[in-house]
Amino acid sequence: MAPRATWKGYLKLGELVSAVALHTAVSTSERVSLAMVNRRTGHRLLRRLVDPETGEEVEREAQVKGYEIASDEYIVLDAEEVTAATPDGDKTLHIEAFIACGEVDDLYFDRSYFLRPVDEISEATFTVIRDGMRRKKVAAVATAVLFRRPRSLLIRAYDEGIVATTLNHDYEVRSAAEAFDGVKDIKIAGEMLDLAKHIITTKAGTFQPESFDDKYDAALAELVRAKIEGRKIKPPKEPARGKVVDLMEALRQSAGVKDGDGKKAAAGKGRSKASSKPRSSRTKAATPARKAG
Repeated sequence: MAPRATWKGYLKLGELVSAVALHTAVSTSERVSLAMVNRRTGHRLLRRLVDPETGEEVEREAQVKGYEIASDEYIVLDAEEVTAATPDGDKTLHIEAFIACGEVDDLYFDRSYFLRPVDEISEATFTVIRDGMRRKKVAAVATAVLFRRPRSLLIRAYDEGIVATTLNHDYEVRSAAEAFDGVKDIKIAGEMLDLAKHIITTKAGTFQPESFDDKYDAALAELVRAKIEGRKIKPPKEPARGKVVDLMEALRQSAGVKDGDGKKAAAGKGRSKASSKPRSSRTKAATPARKAG
Protein backbone atom coordinates (compact mmCIF):
# COMPACT_ATOMS: atom_id res chain seq x y z
CA MET A 1 0.00 0.00 0.00
CA ALA A 2 1.31 3.43 -0.95
CA PRO A 3 2.17 5.81 1.91
CA ARG A 4 -0.09 8.74 2.72
CA ALA A 5 -0.10 11.38 -0.01
CA THR A 6 1.09 14.92 0.76
CA TRP A 7 -0.98 16.40 -2.09
CA LYS A 8 -3.74 15.20 -4.41
CA GLY A 9 -4.84 16.78 -7.66
CA TYR A 10 -4.67 16.30 -11.42
CA LEU A 11 -1.96 15.91 -14.04
CA LYS A 12 -3.08 17.72 -17.20
CA LEU A 13 -1.66 17.60 -20.73
CA GLY A 14 -3.99 19.27 -23.21
CA GLU A 15 -7.24 17.36 -22.90
CA LEU A 16 -5.59 14.44 -21.09
CA VAL A 17 -6.33 14.53 -17.37
CA SER A 18 -5.26 12.02 -14.70
CA ALA A 19 -6.04 12.15 -10.99
CA VAL A 20 -2.71 11.88 -9.19
CA ALA A 21 -1.13 11.97 -5.75
CA LEU A 22 2.24 13.30 -4.62
CA HIS A 23 4.25 11.28 -2.11
CA THR A 24 7.43 12.56 -0.46
CA ALA A 25 10.43 10.88 -2.07
CA VAL A 26 13.04 12.01 0.47
CA SER A 27 12.59 12.05 4.24
CA THR A 28 14.80 12.79 7.25
CA SER A 29 12.42 11.14 9.73
CA GLU A 30 14.83 8.24 10.38
CA ARG A 31 17.62 10.50 11.60
CA VAL A 32 18.38 10.57 15.30
CA SER A 33 16.38 13.46 16.74
CA LEU A 34 17.37 15.31 19.92
CA ALA A 35 15.11 17.47 22.09
CA MET A 36 15.93 20.26 24.53
CA VAL A 37 15.27 19.18 28.13
CA ASN A 38 15.71 20.57 31.63
CA ARG A 39 18.90 19.01 33.05
CA ARG A 40 17.54 19.17 36.60
CA THR A 41 14.04 17.74 36.01
CA GLY A 42 14.47 15.84 32.74
CA HIS A 43 11.35 17.53 31.37
CA ARG A 44 11.17 18.59 27.75
CA LEU A 45 11.37 22.34 27.25
CA LEU A 46 8.66 24.30 25.44
CA ARG A 47 9.41 27.15 23.07
CA ARG A 48 7.49 30.34 23.76
CA LEU A 49 7.40 33.63 21.88
CA VAL A 50 8.52 36.51 24.08
CA ASP A 51 8.56 40.26 23.46
CA PRO A 52 12.25 41.21 23.90
CA GLU A 53 11.36 44.69 25.24
CA THR A 54 8.79 43.71 27.86
CA GLY A 55 10.09 40.20 28.52
CA GLU A 56 6.49 38.96 28.51
CA GLU A 57 5.15 35.97 26.62
CA VAL A 58 2.93 36.97 23.68
CA GLU A 59 -0.39 35.16 23.52
CA ARG A 60 -1.36 33.46 20.26
CA GLU A 61 -4.16 35.93 19.43
CA ALA A 62 -1.66 38.80 19.58
CA GLN A 63 0.85 37.15 17.24
CA VAL A 64 0.89 38.52 13.67
CA LYS A 65 3.30 38.37 10.75
CA GLY A 66 5.40 41.38 9.80
CA TYR A 67 7.88 42.52 7.16
CA GLU A 68 10.97 44.41 8.32
CA ILE A 69 11.36 47.71 6.44
CA ALA A 70 14.05 49.17 8.72
CA SER A 71 15.99 48.08 11.78
CA ASP A 72 13.35 46.76 14.22
CA GLU A 73 10.56 48.44 12.23
CA TYR A 74 7.87 46.24 10.70
CA ILE A 75 4.79 46.46 8.54
CA VAL A 76 2.13 44.26 10.15
CA LEU A 77 0.28 41.79 7.92
CA ASP A 78 -2.93 40.30 9.26
CA ALA A 79 -3.70 36.63 8.65
CA GLU A 80 -6.62 37.58 6.38
CA GLU A 81 -4.35 39.77 4.25
CA VAL A 82 -1.77 37.01 3.87
CA THR A 83 -4.51 34.54 2.94
CA ALA A 84 -5.91 36.96 0.34
CA ALA A 85 -2.43 37.27 -1.23
CA THR A 86 -2.09 33.49 -1.54
CA PRO A 87 -2.79 32.48 -5.15
CA ASP A 88 -5.79 30.25 -5.79
CA GLY A 89 -4.86 26.81 -7.02
CA ASP A 90 -7.00 24.49 -9.11
CA LYS A 91 -5.22 21.37 -7.79
CA THR A 92 -3.74 20.75 -11.22
CA LEU A 93 -0.22 20.09 -12.49
CA HIS A 94 -0.30 21.81 -15.88
CA ILE A 95 2.33 20.46 -18.29
CA GLU A 96 3.70 23.53 -20.10
CA ALA A 97 6.49 22.10 -22.27
CA PHE A 98 8.71 19.09 -22.93
CA ILE A 99 12.48 19.41 -22.76
CA ALA A 100 15.54 17.15 -22.97
CA CYS A 101 16.03 15.17 -19.75
CA GLY A 102 19.43 16.68 -18.99
CA GLU A 103 18.61 20.26 -19.91
CA VAL A 104 17.87 21.51 -16.38
CA ASP A 105 20.93 22.29 -14.24
CA ASP A 106 20.65 20.36 -10.97
CA LEU A 107 21.26 23.60 -9.08
CA TYR A 108 17.58 24.27 -9.76
CA PHE A 109 16.42 21.01 -8.13
CA ASP A 110 14.60 21.59 -4.85
CA ARG A 111 12.55 18.64 -3.53
CA SER A 112 11.46 15.42 -5.22
CA TYR A 113 8.13 13.63 -4.99
CA PHE A 114 6.78 10.36 -6.35
CA LEU A 115 3.74 10.96 -8.56
CA ARG A 116 1.23 8.16 -9.12
CA PRO A 117 -2.38 7.73 -10.28
CA VAL A 118 -4.94 7.58 -7.48
CA ASP A 119 -7.42 5.17 -9.08
CA GLU A 120 -7.85 2.67 -11.90
CA ILE A 121 -9.76 5.17 -14.06
CA SER A 122 -6.70 7.46 -14.13
CA GLU A 123 -4.12 4.74 -14.80
CA ALA A 124 -4.54 4.67 -18.59
CA THR A 125 -4.08 8.44 -19.02
CA PHE A 126 -1.19 8.43 -16.55
CA THR A 127 0.51 5.61 -18.46
CA VAL A 128 0.12 7.41 -21.80
CA ILE A 129 1.88 10.50 -20.43
CA ARG A 130 4.60 8.51 -18.64
CA ASP A 131 5.42 6.16 -21.54
CA GLY A 132 5.22 8.99 -24.06
CA MET A 133 7.94 10.89 -22.18
CA ARG A 134 10.02 7.74 -21.81
CA ARG A 135 9.91 6.84 -25.51
CA LYS A 136 10.69 10.40 -26.61
CA LYS A 137 13.40 10.63 -23.91
CA VAL A 138 12.08 13.93 -22.60
CA ALA A 139 11.00 15.47 -19.32
CA ALA A 140 8.16 17.92 -18.79
CA VAL A 141 8.06 21.33 -17.14
CA ALA A 142 4.80 21.76 -15.22
CA THR A 143 3.29 24.46 -13.02
CA ALA A 144 0.99 24.19 -10.02
CA VAL A 145 0.11 25.80 -6.72
CA LEU A 146 1.62 23.49 -4.12
CA PHE A 147 1.23 24.16 -0.42
CA ARG A 148 -0.03 27.70 -1.10
CA ARG A 149 2.86 28.71 -3.39
CA PRO A 150 3.06 28.72 -7.20
CA ARG A 151 5.76 26.24 -8.21
CA SER A 152 7.46 25.00 -11.35
CA LEU A 153 8.26 21.30 -11.46
CA LEU A 154 10.32 18.97 -13.60
CA ILE A 155 8.42 15.76 -14.32
CA ARG A 156 10.29 12.61 -15.38
CA ALA A 157 9.22 9.03 -16.06
CA TYR A 158 10.60 6.70 -13.41
CA ASP A 159 9.93 2.96 -13.05
CA GLU A 160 6.15 2.46 -12.97
CA GLY A 161 5.47 6.07 -12.01
CA ILE A 162 6.75 9.61 -12.35
CA VAL A 163 9.15 11.72 -10.29
CA ALA A 164 8.12 15.36 -9.88
CA THR A 165 10.86 17.69 -8.64
CA THR A 166 10.06 21.22 -7.53
CA LEU A 167 12.44 23.75 -9.05
CA ASN A 168 14.12 26.71 -7.41
CA HIS A 169 13.31 30.10 -8.86
CA ASP A 170 16.02 31.75 -10.91
CA TYR A 171 16.51 34.51 -8.32
CA GLU A 172 17.14 31.86 -5.65
CA VAL A 173 20.11 30.31 -7.48
CA ARG A 174 23.28 32.20 -6.63
CA SER A 175 25.67 33.38 -9.33
CA ALA A 176 28.45 30.91 -10.09
CA ALA A 177 30.51 33.76 -11.56
CA GLU A 178 30.42 35.57 -8.21
CA ALA A 179 31.22 32.42 -6.24
CA PHE A 180 34.25 31.61 -8.40
CA ASP A 181 35.42 35.20 -8.83
CA GLY A 182 39.17 35.36 -8.30
CA VAL A 183 39.79 31.65 -8.89
CA LYS A 184 42.80 31.51 -11.18
CA ASP A 185 42.80 29.43 -14.36
CA ILE A 186 46.03 27.51 -13.76
CA LYS A 187 47.20 25.29 -16.60
CA ILE A 188 48.26 21.84 -15.42
CA ALA A 189 50.20 19.63 -17.80
CA GLY A 190 52.88 16.96 -17.96
CA GLU A 191 53.41 14.49 -15.14
CA MET A 192 51.00 16.27 -12.77
CA LEU A 193 48.08 15.88 -15.18
CA ASP A 194 49.05 12.29 -16.02
CA LEU A 195 49.12 11.37 -12.34
CA ALA A 196 45.74 13.02 -11.75
CA LYS A 197 44.25 11.06 -14.67
CA HIS A 198 45.77 7.85 -13.32
CA ILE A 199 44.26 8.41 -9.86
CA ILE A 200 40.82 9.10 -11.38
CA THR A 201 41.02 5.95 -13.51
CA THR A 202 41.99 3.68 -10.62
CA LYS A 203 39.22 5.17 -8.46
CA ALA A 204 36.51 4.62 -11.08
CA GLY A 205 33.31 3.14 -9.70
CA THR A 206 29.51 3.36 -9.80
CA PHE A 207 26.99 5.47 -7.92
CA GLN A 208 25.98 3.43 -4.85
CA PRO A 209 23.93 5.57 -2.45
CA GLU A 210 23.34 2.60 -0.13
CA SER A 211 27.05 2.76 0.74
CA PHE A 212 26.90 6.37 1.97
CA ASP A 213 27.42 6.58 5.72
CA ASP A 214 25.96 9.29 7.96
CA LYS A 215 28.74 9.12 10.53
CA TYR A 216 27.26 11.89 12.65
CA ASP A 217 23.90 10.12 12.94
CA ALA A 218 25.62 6.80 13.67
CA ALA A 219 27.75 8.44 16.37
CA LEU A 220 24.68 9.99 17.99
CA ALA A 221 22.86 6.63 17.95
CA GLU A 222 25.86 4.93 19.60
CA LEU A 223 26.08 7.72 22.19
CA VAL A 224 22.40 7.25 23.07
CA ARG A 225 22.82 3.46 23.34
CA ALA A 226 25.86 3.88 25.59
CA LYS A 227 23.93 6.25 27.86
CA ILE A 228 20.97 3.85 28.09
CA GLU A 229 23.21 0.87 28.85
CA GLY A 230 25.37 2.81 31.31
CA ARG A 231 28.52 2.19 29.33
CA LYS A 232 31.53 4.49 29.50
CA ILE A 233 31.67 6.81 26.53
CA LYS A 234 34.95 6.57 24.69
CA PRO A 235 36.34 9.86 23.40
CA PRO A 236 36.91 9.90 19.64
CA LYS A 237 40.42 9.26 18.41
CA GLU A 238 42.30 12.31 17.30
CA PRO A 239 42.86 12.13 13.55
CA ALA A 240 46.43 11.56 12.44
CA ARG A 241 48.11 14.71 11.27
CA GLY A 242 49.78 14.25 7.92
CA LYS A 243 53.06 15.86 7.07
CA VAL A 244 53.10 18.79 4.69
CA VAL A 245 54.10 17.74 1.18
CA ASP A 246 54.15 19.59 -2.12
CA LEU A 247 51.51 19.03 -4.80
CA MET A 248 53.65 16.73 -6.95
CA GLU A 249 54.57 14.55 -3.98
CA ALA A 250 50.91 14.40 -2.88
CA LEU A 251 49.91 13.25 -6.36
CA ARG A 252 52.60 10.58 -6.40
CA GLN A 253 51.57 9.27 -2.98
CA SER A 254 47.90 9.24 -3.98
CA ALA A 255 48.75 7.35 -7.16
CA GLY A 256 50.93 4.90 -5.22
CA VAL A 257 54.02 5.53 -7.32
CA LYS A 258 57.61 6.31 -6.40
CA ASP A 259 59.62 9.28 -7.54
CA GLY A 260 60.16 9.11 -11.26
CA ASP A 261 57.49 6.50 -11.86
CA GLY A 262 54.75 8.99 -12.78
CA LYS A 263 55.01 8.39 -16.51
CA LYS A 264 54.97 4.62 -15.98
CA ALA A 265 51.83 4.87 -13.85
CA ALA A 266 50.14 7.12 -16.37
CA ALA A 267 50.99 4.72 -19.18
CA GLY A 268 49.37 1.90 -17.29
CA LYS A 269 46.18 3.80 -16.55
CA GLY A 270 43.02 2.03 -17.55
CA ARG A 271 44.47 -1.41 -16.78
CA SER A 272 43.19 -1.29 -13.23
CA LYS A 273 39.54 -0.71 -12.53
CA ALA A 274 37.94 -0.13 -9.15
CA SER A 275 35.85 -3.06 -8.02
CA SER A 276 32.20 -2.33 -7.46
CA LYS A 277 29.65 -4.06 -5.29
CA PRO A 278 26.45 -5.42 -6.84
CA ARG A 279 23.67 -2.83 -7.07
CA SER A 280 20.97 -3.42 -4.51
CA SER A 281 17.25 -2.92 -4.98
CA ARG A 282 17.54 0.30 -2.98
CA THR A 283 19.87 1.80 -5.60
CA LYS A 284 17.13 1.38 -8.15
CA ALA A 285 14.87 3.69 -6.20
CA ALA A 286 17.52 6.32 -5.62
CA THR A 287 18.73 7.14 -9.13
CA PRO A 288 15.87 8.74 -11.13
CA ALA A 289 18.15 9.69 -14.01
CA ARG A 290 18.63 6.02 -14.88
CA LYS A 291 15.16 5.60 -16.38
CA ALA A 292 14.18 9.22 -16.74
CA GLY A 293 12.51 9.98 -20.05
